[in-house]
Amino acid sequence: MSERRAARLAAELATRPDRRPKRRRPFLVALVATIGSLVGIAAVIAVVASVFVGGLARSFDAGRDTIAAPFPTGARPTVSGGEDILLIGSDSRAQGGADGGPAELGGRSDTLMLAHVPADRKSVYLMSIMRDSWVEIPGHGRAKINAAYAWGGAPLTVQTVEQLLDVRIDHVAEIDFTGFEDMTDALGGVTVSSSQAFSTPHHDFVTGANRLDGAAALAFVRERHSFADADHTRVRNQQAFMHGVLDGLLSRGTLTNPGRIQDFVTATSDHLSTDAGLSFSRLVGLGWALRDVRTDDLVTFTVPTAGAGTAPDGQSVVTLNDLAVGSLSQALRSDDLAGWLADNPQ
Repeated sequence: MSERRAARLAAELATRPDRRPKRRRPFLVALVATIGSLVGIAAVIAVVASVFVGGLARSFDAGRDTIAAPFPTGARPTVSGGEDILLIGSDSRAQGGADGGPAELGGRSDTLMLAHVPADRKSVYLMSIMRDSWVEIPGHGRAKINAAYAWGGAPLTVQTVEQLLDVRIDHVAEIDFTGFEDMTDALGGVTVSSSQAFSTPHHDFVTGANRLDGAAALAFVRERHSFADADHTRVRNQQAFMHGVLDGLLSRGTLTNPGRIQDFVTATSDHLSTDAGLSFSRLVGLGWALRDVRTDDLVTFTVPTAGAGTAPDGQSVVTLNDLAVGSLSQALRSDDLAGWLADNPQ
Protein backbone atom coordinates (compact mmCIF):
# COMPACT_ATOMS: atom_id res chain seq x y z
CA MET A 1 0.00 0.00 0.00
CA SER A 2 1.32 3.46 -0.89
CA GLU A 3 1.96 6.02 1.78
CA ARG A 4 -0.71 8.30 0.27
CA ARG A 5 -3.36 5.56 0.33
CA ALA A 6 -2.44 4.58 3.90
CA ALA A 7 -2.74 8.16 5.07
CA ARG A 8 -6.14 8.54 3.36
CA LEU A 9 -7.42 5.33 5.05
CA ALA A 10 -6.19 6.48 8.44
CA ALA A 11 -7.95 9.84 8.02
CA GLU A 12 -11.18 8.12 7.01
CA LEU A 13 -11.10 5.83 10.03
CA ALA A 14 -10.47 8.76 12.33
CA THR A 15 -13.60 10.60 11.17
CA ARG A 16 -15.92 7.54 10.91
CA PRO A 17 -18.57 7.27 13.76
CA ASP A 18 -17.84 4.63 16.37
CA ARG A 19 -20.44 1.91 15.82
CA ARG A 20 -19.09 -0.42 18.49
CA PRO A 21 -21.80 -1.26 21.10
CA LYS A 22 -21.41 0.67 24.30
CA ARG A 23 -20.60 -1.40 27.35
CA ARG A 24 -23.70 -2.11 29.42
CA ARG A 25 -23.88 -2.51 33.20
CA PRO A 26 -26.42 -5.34 33.55
CA PHE A 27 -25.93 -5.75 37.33
CA LEU A 28 -26.52 -2.08 38.01
CA VAL A 29 -29.56 -1.97 35.78
CA ALA A 30 -31.01 -5.08 37.42
CA LEU A 31 -30.32 -3.73 40.89
CA VAL A 32 -32.06 -0.42 40.16
CA ALA A 33 -35.01 -2.25 38.64
CA THR A 34 -35.24 -4.64 41.60
CA ILE A 35 -35.10 -1.84 44.16
CA GLY A 36 -37.77 0.03 42.27
CA SER A 37 -39.96 -3.05 42.18
CA LEU A 38 -39.45 -3.76 45.87
CA VAL A 39 -40.27 -0.18 46.80
CA GLY A 40 -43.43 -0.47 44.75
CA ILE A 41 -44.34 -3.82 46.29
CA ALA A 42 -43.61 -2.53 49.80
CA ALA A 43 -45.84 0.47 49.17
CA VAL A 44 -48.65 -1.79 47.97
CA ILE A 45 -48.21 -4.12 50.96
CA ALA A 46 -48.22 -1.15 53.33
CA VAL A 47 -51.45 0.17 51.82
CA VAL A 48 -53.12 -3.26 51.87
CA ALA A 49 -51.96 -3.91 55.45
CA SER A 50 -53.20 -0.50 56.54
CA VAL A 51 -56.60 -1.10 54.99
CA PHE A 52 -56.80 -4.61 56.48
CA VAL A 53 -55.79 -3.54 59.98
CA GLY A 54 -58.11 -0.56 59.75
CA GLY A 55 -60.93 -2.94 58.85
CA LEU A 56 -60.08 -5.16 61.81
CA ALA A 57 -60.07 -2.14 64.11
CA ARG A 58 -63.48 -1.03 62.89
CA SER A 59 -64.88 -4.55 63.29
CA PHE A 60 -63.46 -4.89 66.79
CA ASP A 61 -64.50 -1.48 68.10
CA ALA A 62 -67.93 -1.68 66.48
CA GLY A 63 -68.65 -5.15 67.82
CA ARG A 64 -67.51 -4.91 71.42
CA ASP A 65 -69.36 -3.23 74.27
CA THR A 66 -67.68 -0.95 76.76
CA ILE A 67 -68.11 -1.70 80.45
CA ALA A 68 -69.22 1.40 82.31
CA ALA A 69 -67.05 2.27 85.33
CA PRO A 70 -65.39 -1.17 85.63
CA PHE A 71 -62.81 -0.16 88.23
CA PRO A 72 -63.33 0.65 91.92
CA THR A 73 -63.16 4.22 93.14
CA GLY A 74 -61.04 5.23 96.10
CA ALA A 75 -57.97 3.40 97.33
CA ARG A 76 -56.72 0.58 95.12
CA PRO A 77 -53.66 -1.72 95.20
CA THR A 78 -50.45 -0.45 93.67
CA VAL A 79 -49.56 -1.26 90.07
CA SER A 80 -47.62 -4.52 89.68
CA GLY A 81 -44.41 -4.91 87.72
CA GLY A 82 -46.32 -6.41 84.80
CA GLU A 83 -49.81 -5.97 83.40
CA ASP A 84 -52.88 -7.72 84.80
CA ILE A 85 -56.01 -8.38 82.74
CA LEU A 86 -59.09 -9.96 84.32
CA LEU A 87 -60.95 -12.33 81.97
CA ILE A 88 -64.57 -13.14 82.77
CA GLY A 89 -66.46 -15.90 80.98
CA SER A 90 -70.12 -15.32 81.73
CA ASP A 91 -73.32 -17.26 81.31
CA SER A 92 -75.99 -14.75 80.33
CA ARG A 93 -78.84 -17.01 81.34
CA ALA A 94 -80.62 -15.64 84.38
CA GLN A 95 -80.59 -18.01 87.33
CA GLY A 96 -82.53 -17.95 90.56
CA GLY A 97 -79.93 -18.99 93.09
CA ALA A 98 -81.09 -22.58 93.47
CA ASP A 99 -77.78 -23.65 95.04
CA GLY A 100 -78.18 -21.25 97.92
CA GLY A 101 -76.41 -18.37 96.22
CA PRO A 102 -77.93 -15.01 95.38
CA ALA A 103 -80.49 -14.51 92.66
CA GLU A 104 -78.47 -13.59 89.61
CA LEU A 105 -79.32 -10.40 87.79
CA GLY A 106 -76.90 -10.71 84.88
CA GLY A 107 -75.96 -14.37 84.79
CA ARG A 108 -73.01 -16.23 86.26
CA SER A 109 -69.26 -15.76 85.98
CA ASP A 110 -68.60 -19.40 85.17
CA THR A 111 -64.98 -18.72 84.23
CA LEU A 112 -62.65 -16.32 86.00
CA MET A 113 -59.01 -15.94 84.96
CA LEU A 114 -56.29 -13.40 85.55
CA ALA A 115 -53.81 -12.93 82.71
CA HIS A 116 -50.49 -11.60 84.00
CA VAL A 117 -48.13 -10.26 81.34
CA PRO A 118 -44.62 -9.78 82.80
CA ALA A 119 -42.70 -6.62 82.12
CA ASP A 120 -40.20 -8.50 79.93
CA ARG A 121 -43.08 -9.67 77.67
CA LYS A 122 -41.46 -13.10 77.27
CA SER A 123 -44.42 -15.12 78.52
CA VAL A 124 -48.04 -14.94 79.65
CA TYR A 125 -49.36 -16.38 82.91
CA LEU A 126 -53.01 -17.41 82.97
CA MET A 127 -54.33 -18.00 86.48
CA SER A 128 -57.74 -19.57 87.09
CA ILE A 129 -59.87 -18.67 90.11
CA MET A 130 -62.36 -21.40 90.88
CA ARG A 131 -65.89 -20.06 90.74
CA ASP A 132 -66.90 -21.59 94.10
CA SER A 133 -63.95 -20.02 95.96
CA TRP A 134 -65.16 -18.73 99.35
CA VAL A 135 -64.01 -15.12 99.54
CA GLU A 136 -64.90 -11.71 100.96
CA ILE A 137 -67.06 -9.72 98.55
CA PRO A 138 -66.99 -5.98 99.26
CA GLY A 139 -70.29 -4.82 100.69
CA HIS A 140 -71.75 -8.32 100.92
CA GLY A 141 -69.61 -10.38 103.26
CA ARG A 142 -68.28 -13.85 102.48
CA ALA A 143 -69.70 -15.77 99.52
CA LYS A 144 -68.69 -17.73 96.45
CA ILE A 145 -66.62 -15.52 94.19
CA ASN A 146 -69.02 -15.92 91.25
CA ALA A 147 -71.68 -14.20 93.37
CA ALA A 148 -69.75 -10.95 92.84
CA TYR A 149 -70.73 -10.98 89.19
CA ALA A 150 -74.34 -11.77 90.03
CA TRP A 151 -74.55 -8.92 92.55
CA GLY A 152 -72.54 -6.28 90.74
CA GLY A 153 -71.37 -7.46 87.33
CA ALA A 154 -67.83 -6.87 86.14
CA PRO A 155 -67.17 -3.86 88.44
CA LEU A 156 -67.82 -5.80 91.65
CA THR A 157 -65.90 -8.80 90.27
CA VAL A 158 -62.87 -6.57 89.62
CA GLN A 159 -63.10 -5.13 93.12
CA THR A 160 -63.38 -8.61 94.66
CA VAL A 161 -60.33 -9.94 92.80
CA GLU A 162 -58.29 -6.84 93.61
CA GLN A 163 -59.11 -7.30 97.29
CA LEU A 164 -58.36 -11.04 97.19
CA LEU A 165 -54.97 -10.73 95.49
CA ASP A 166 -54.02 -7.20 96.56
CA VAL A 167 -53.03 -6.39 92.99
CA ARG A 168 -54.43 -3.76 90.66
CA ILE A 169 -56.37 -4.92 87.60
CA ASP A 170 -55.23 -2.91 84.59
CA HIS A 171 -57.89 -4.13 82.16
CA VAL A 172 -61.00 -6.29 82.18
CA ALA A 173 -62.58 -8.30 79.37
CA GLU A 174 -65.87 -10.18 79.58
CA ILE A 175 -67.06 -12.70 76.99
CA ASP A 176 -70.20 -14.79 77.07
CA PHE A 177 -70.03 -18.53 76.45
CA THR A 178 -71.52 -18.25 72.97
CA GLY A 179 -68.34 -16.36 72.14
CA PHE A 180 -66.27 -19.44 73.03
CA GLU A 181 -68.23 -21.38 70.41
CA ASP A 182 -68.00 -18.75 67.69
CA MET A 183 -64.29 -18.12 68.30
CA THR A 184 -63.59 -21.82 67.84
CA ASP A 185 -65.52 -22.04 64.59
CA ALA A 186 -63.82 -18.89 63.28
CA LEU A 187 -60.45 -20.59 63.74
CA GLY A 188 -61.67 -23.68 61.91
CA GLY A 189 -61.66 -25.65 65.18
CA VAL A 190 -59.16 -26.01 68.01
CA THR A 191 -57.19 -28.92 69.41
CA VAL A 192 -57.32 -29.45 73.16
CA SER A 193 -55.68 -32.00 75.43
CA SER A 194 -57.93 -33.79 77.90
CA SER A 195 -56.53 -35.49 81.00
CA GLN A 196 -59.28 -38.12 80.83
CA ALA A 197 -62.03 -39.49 78.64
CA PHE A 198 -65.59 -38.31 79.34
CA SER A 199 -68.90 -37.77 77.63
CA THR A 200 -71.59 -35.12 77.61
CA PRO A 201 -75.09 -35.57 76.15
CA HIS A 202 -73.92 -34.83 72.60
CA HIS A 203 -70.15 -35.18 72.65
CA ASP A 204 -67.49 -37.75 73.52
CA PHE A 205 -63.95 -36.78 74.47
CA VAL A 206 -60.88 -39.02 74.60
CA THR A 207 -57.79 -38.88 76.75
CA GLY A 208 -55.20 -36.73 74.97
CA ALA A 209 -55.76 -34.63 71.86
CA ASN A 210 -59.30 -33.77 70.76
CA ARG A 211 -60.11 -31.69 67.68
CA LEU A 212 -63.19 -29.63 68.53
CA ASP A 213 -65.67 -27.51 66.63
CA GLY A 214 -67.51 -24.71 68.41
CA ALA A 215 -70.31 -26.79 69.92
CA ALA A 216 -67.90 -29.43 71.20
CA ALA A 217 -65.58 -26.75 72.61
CA LEU A 218 -68.45 -25.21 74.55
CA ALA A 219 -69.36 -28.60 76.01
CA PHE A 220 -65.70 -29.25 76.85
CA VAL A 221 -65.19 -26.05 78.87
CA ARG A 222 -68.51 -26.26 80.72
CA GLU A 223 -68.66 -29.89 81.80
CA ARG A 224 -68.16 -30.61 85.49
CA HIS A 225 -70.48 -33.47 86.49
CA SER A 226 -68.35 -36.11 84.74
CA PHE A 227 -65.43 -35.56 87.11
CA ALA A 228 -64.87 -36.77 90.65
CA ASP A 229 -63.18 -33.46 91.48
CA ALA A 230 -65.84 -31.45 89.57
CA ASP A 231 -64.58 -27.91 89.01
CA HIS A 232 -60.90 -28.79 89.39
CA THR A 233 -60.87 -30.74 86.11
CA ARG A 234 -63.27 -28.24 84.59
CA VAL A 235 -60.75 -25.47 85.24
CA ARG A 236 -57.95 -27.55 83.72
CA ASN A 237 -60.09 -28.09 80.62
CA GLN A 238 -60.71 -24.36 80.33
CA GLN A 239 -56.97 -23.79 80.50
CA ALA A 240 -56.46 -26.45 77.81
CA PHE A 241 -59.00 -24.61 75.65
CA MET A 242 -57.05 -21.35 76.00
CA HIS A 243 -53.90 -23.19 74.92
CA GLY A 244 -55.82 -24.49 71.91
CA VAL A 245 -57.05 -21.03 70.94
CA LEU A 246 -53.55 -19.55 71.19
CA ASP A 247 -52.13 -22.42 69.15
CA GLY A 248 -54.82 -21.85 66.53
CA LEU A 249 -54.12 -18.12 66.39
CA LEU A 250 -50.38 -18.64 65.96
CA SER A 251 -50.72 -21.40 63.37
CA ARG A 252 -49.57 -20.78 59.83
CA GLY A 253 -53.07 -21.54 58.61
CA THR A 254 -54.38 -18.52 60.53
CA LEU A 255 -51.51 -16.06 60.15
CA THR A 256 -51.52 -16.47 56.36
CA ASN A 257 -55.31 -16.32 56.07
CA PRO A 258 -56.67 -12.74 56.32
CA GLY A 259 -60.25 -14.00 56.09
CA ARG A 260 -59.79 -16.26 59.09
CA ILE A 261 -58.24 -13.42 61.10
CA GLN A 262 -61.18 -11.18 60.18
CA ASP A 263 -63.66 -13.90 61.17
CA PHE A 264 -61.95 -14.40 64.53
CA VAL A 265 -61.89 -10.69 65.36
CA THR A 266 -65.56 -10.35 64.41
CA ALA A 267 -66.60 -13.48 66.33
CA THR A 268 -64.73 -12.32 69.42
CA SER A 269 -65.88 -8.71 69.44
CA ASP A 270 -69.53 -9.66 68.91
CA HIS A 271 -69.52 -11.31 72.35
CA LEU A 272 -67.00 -9.08 74.11
CA SER A 273 -67.22 -6.29 76.65
CA THR A 274 -64.08 -4.49 77.85
CA ASP A 275 -63.00 -1.41 79.73
CA ALA A 276 -62.60 1.63 77.48
CA GLY A 277 -58.81 1.42 77.63
CA LEU A 278 -58.66 -2.07 76.12
CA SER A 279 -59.09 -0.79 72.57
CA PHE A 280 -57.95 -2.43 69.35
CA SER A 281 -54.85 -0.23 69.21
CA ARG A 282 -53.97 -1.23 72.78
CA LEU A 283 -54.35 -4.89 71.92
CA VAL A 284 -52.20 -4.47 68.81
CA GLY A 285 -49.50 -2.81 70.89
CA LEU A 286 -49.62 -5.60 73.45
CA GLY A 287 -49.61 -8.22 70.70
CA TRP A 288 -46.54 -6.66 69.11
CA ALA A 289 -44.74 -6.65 72.45
CA LEU A 290 -45.60 -10.36 72.77
CA ARG A 291 -44.67 -11.21 69.16
CA ASP A 292 -42.05 -13.78 70.24
CA VAL A 293 -44.40 -15.63 72.60
CA ARG A 294 -45.44 -19.12 71.50
CA THR A 295 -47.90 -21.63 72.89
CA ASP A 296 -45.30 -23.10 75.25
CA ASP A 297 -44.85 -19.63 76.76
CA LEU A 298 -48.44 -19.61 78.02
CA VAL A 299 -48.23 -20.82 81.62
CA THR A 300 -51.51 -21.87 83.25
CA PHE A 301 -52.18 -22.52 86.93
CA THR A 302 -54.89 -22.15 89.56
CA VAL A 303 -55.14 -20.04 92.71
CA PRO A 304 -54.12 -22.38 95.57
CA THR A 305 -57.00 -24.10 97.33
CA ALA A 306 -57.25 -25.98 100.62
CA GLY A 307 -60.00 -28.42 99.68
CA ALA A 308 -63.79 -28.44 99.83
CA GLY A 309 -65.73 -26.84 102.64
CA THR A 310 -69.22 -26.00 103.75
CA ALA A 311 -70.50 -22.46 104.19
CA PRO A 312 -72.63 -21.48 107.22
CA ASP A 313 -75.76 -21.70 105.08
CA GLY A 314 -74.89 -25.22 103.90
CA GLN A 315 -73.42 -24.41 100.49
CA SER A 316 -70.56 -26.54 99.25
CA VAL A 317 -67.63 -24.21 98.64
CA VAL A 318 -63.92 -24.25 97.81
CA THR A 319 -61.67 -22.91 100.54
CA LEU A 320 -58.49 -21.11 99.56
CA ASN A 321 -55.01 -21.66 100.97
CA ASP A 322 -54.57 -18.26 102.58
CA LEU A 323 -50.82 -18.62 103.16
CA ALA A 324 -50.15 -19.62 99.55
CA VAL A 325 -52.48 -16.91 98.24
CA GLY A 326 -50.50 -14.37 100.27
CA SER A 327 -47.22 -15.42 98.68
CA LEU A 328 -48.91 -15.47 95.25
CA SER A 329 -50.04 -11.89 95.82
CA GLN A 330 -46.48 -10.87 96.59
CA ALA A 331 -45.21 -12.65 93.47
CA LEU A 332 -47.73 -10.79 91.31
CA ARG A 333 -46.72 -7.43 92.75
CA SER A 334 -43.01 -8.17 92.28
CA ASP A 335 -43.56 -9.64 88.81
CA ASP A 336 -42.00 -12.97 89.78
CA LEU A 337 -44.57 -15.65 89.05
CA ALA A 338 -41.86 -17.90 87.62
CA GLY A 339 -40.18 -17.98 91.02
CA TRP A 340 -43.46 -18.54 92.83
CA LEU A 341 -44.42 -21.46 90.59
CA ALA A 342 -41.01 -23.03 91.14
CA ASP A 343 -41.74 -23.01 94.87
CA ASN A 344 -45.43 -23.92 94.45
CA PRO A 345 -45.60 -26.46 91.61
CA GLN A 346 -49.04 -27.53 90.39
